[in-house]
Amino acid sequence: MDPIVEVVALILGFTGWVMVGVALPNRYWRTSTVDGNVITTSTIYENLWMSCATDSTGVHNCREFPSLLALSGYIQASRALMITSIVLGTLGLVAALIGIQCSKAGGDNYVLKGRIAGTAGVLFVLQGLCTMIAVSWYAFNITQNFFDPLFMGTRYEIGEGLYIGWCSAVLAIAGGACLMCSCKFNTQEKYPLPYQTRGTVHSGPAPTRSMAASTYSRNAYV
Repeated sequence: MDPIVEVVALILGFTGWVMVGVALPNRYWRTSTVDGNVITTSTIYENLWMSCATDSTGVHNCREFPSLLALSGYIQASRALMITSIVLGTLGLVAALIGIQCSKAGGDNYVLKGRIAGTAGVLFVLQGLCTMIAVSWYAFNITQNFFDPLFMGTRYEIGEGLYIGWCSAVLAIAGGACLMCSCKFNTQEKYPLPYQTRGTVHSGPAPTRSMAASTYSRNAYV
């Protein structure tokens, strides 16, 4: 295991985990577009939990979504994926702190620590994938409604919360990949075999010259 790569992977995974926590409550997952509007009196912005509006005087008002079952399916799925991402990232951080080589939490069994660190890498990759799927699915619905000429509702554009989610997903996947590549699951050293003579294992001292000479075939003599 390479300690430097493990530390870099831990930093990347931790940064991605923090950015997921920042992206989830961010209010600007989507914002109402001003494209085609001459006069804009209010701006609407939403995330997975609430919808807010700001008028021209700067006064804003937010309301939470009243019903979970009344929400669109992609919003419910994005909620579940983001929460799962935070849980996986938390478990990955704990496993990485135990499994990295410079940590004393896992003892001196480096084979076990390598496997724990590899598991942490898998958890980080799963965290990144959950985040990537959630924000990409949400962004797909935004762009689909925006370019649909038959859509009569409010058109939105991609907000900063989605960009934070994409960055966190990339960092988490990169950190997990570094952990999985740096950890060797089979780190047992291969020791040299004891001295063998014609299939017999000798655990004692090395044989004398006369004993060694007796093992040679006749072709060794002139």
